[in-house]
This record gives sequence, C-alpha cells and structure tokens, in this order.
Amino acid sequence: MNHAYDPELAPSRMPFARLDLTDPIATRNLLFEAQTAMPAPEVPADLRVRDAVVPGRAGAPDVPVRVYTPTHGARPLPALLYIHGGSFVLGDLEMTHPLLMRLALDLEAVVVAVDYRLAPENPFPAGLEDCYATLTWMARNAADIDVDPDRIAVGGDSSGGTMSAGLALLTRDRGGPRIRFQYLGVPVLDDRLESDSIRELVDVPVLDREILELTWRHYLSGSSTVDGKDGMSYAAPARAEDLSALPAAFVAVSELDPLRDEALDYARRLMKAGVSVELRLYAGTVHGTYLLAQTKAAQRMRADLVQVLRRALSPERA
Repeated sequence: MNHAYDPELAPSRMPFARLDLTDPIATRNLLFEAQTAMPAPEVPADLRVRDAVVPGRAGAPDVPVRVYTPTHGARPLPALLYIHGGSFVLGDLEMTHPLLMRLALDLEAVVVAVDYRLAPENPFPAGLEDCYATLTWMARNAADIDVDPDRIAVGGDSSGGTMSAGLALLTRDRGGPRIRFQYLGVPVLDDRLESDSIRELVDVPVLDREILELTWRHYLSGSSTVDGKDGMSYAAPARAEDLSALPAAFVAVSELDPLRDEALDYARRLMKAGVSVELRLYAGTVHGTYLLAQTKAAQRMRADLVQVLRRALSPERA
C-alpha cells in the first residue's frame, strides 16, 4: 500500500529499526550500552535537575524519580508527571532526559519523570502503582518541590500514554490526588488489537501487530487484580466502560501508526462521557515521530504540547 509519508519520515530515512521484543531484557541491555556511550547532555543554567526516591505503595520498593525545576517562573509552579514509553519493557530516566529538560523550561513547570518497574520482570500493575505512588508523593510534598497541587498534569507517549490514561482512571476510582489534565501521546490503549488501522497498516516503520502482541503479552503476564477487583481497564484503558469524571485530555495521534484508530476512538468516547478533549492528528507521521527531535514534525508535536499544557495548567483555569 502506498502511504503519504511526511518526507522526513519516509521508511528509507527512519533512523531506528523495528525493535525485537522477543527478548526484551537483551534489547534493553543493548539500548543501555548505546545510551551510555553517548555524551551526557548539559543541564541549562536556568534549570535544576535532581534525582530522588519516592516511597512505593505498601509492600512495593521505592521509586526512583527525576525532578526538573526551572529557576524562573512565579511560585508555586504547575507540574507534569511524565511517564516514558518503551512498550512497557524498555526505557529509563535517561531516555527522555534531553526532552524533559527542554519541556520543563518551555512549560515553566516542574516535570517529574518516574523510573517505574518494567515488564516482563514486573508486569502490570507494578509500573502503574509506581506512577500512582509518584503522583501521591507530588501532591503531598507539593510545597517542598515548588508545585501547585491543583495544577498537576499526567502524561506520556506510547506506552507512557497508556499508563497516563490508566493512572487517570485509577486515581479517579481511588479518590486520589486531583489531576488537572492528561496528555495521551500516540497511546497503546487496547490489548484486543481489533482496530482497522492495526489490520491495515502492516507495512509502516517502527510498529506492527507482532510487536504489539509481544508488548501486551509481556505487560499482562501477571495478575490483573487491582484493589481486589479486575483491573484490566487500568491496563488497557479502551476496556474501561465508564470514562466520566476524568481530567480534560490532549490526545495526539499519528496518521500512519497502527495505534491510530484506538486513540481516535478513545478520544471520541471521552468526549461522549463529557470530558473536554483536544485532539491532533499529524498527517504523514509514524509511531515514534516524537523522538526524532530534529524533524519538523516532532517539533510541531512538541510545540503543540507546550501550548496545550501551558493553557491547561494556567492559574486562570479552574
């Protein structure tokens, strides 16, 4: 099938290949070696970056986090809890470090990155519980980290978008800290893999059905019980029947992404449930475009995210 790719994103120009998730631990180790071989990015003078440890939920280990705090801006600052992608099995604090330094400065907001436990060693709900523990820590310690507890957003890309949607649902159902806004960037939302885009987009870069099947198999290899009941709606938010009373959302979708239609459907269902949604579909883009910082498409995506989050987290918005 012929696809109208953005010229910078044609398959022949993509800088990263399809990932092999048959052995995610080996792939993780290879990525870590490549990452450590690269020079560490310089921290801007107008940004403070510190690593911290957040208490895990009862019986769970503590959670490493990284806190990005601009030195400018009126205190207290809005905040974003950012959850990295990586198919639930890859990624760490270094993966998005350059991106989050820039994002914190552009937003004039505290950004907290969470180094949640990864599958398959720690399947669902371990990583999601780490994110909930981090959100709770942010709200309880808001004054200590220069954060306005009424202006906290959650967000992430790819599987980080999945976990952000799941976190919004879990926090609502637990009566947890207030979330002002949720950012769902090219999210993985439905383990059933039945959408038209998954069936039709079989020849695009980066992502395909086989990878998605492995992704869900690794993530869902443990118990799906959360708070003594079936928690599949927190793992795969497309399964949630009730989407009411959730935070307003920004849903970003790539046109040539097999995940496209499940994200579009989730945005539609949010709106039908009375949740305010801003939806952007980026023509000619593929899954993972947001990582290609030098491309114009990725720059448009990040500019839109900054614009939407600044508006959503402004003190004037209720």
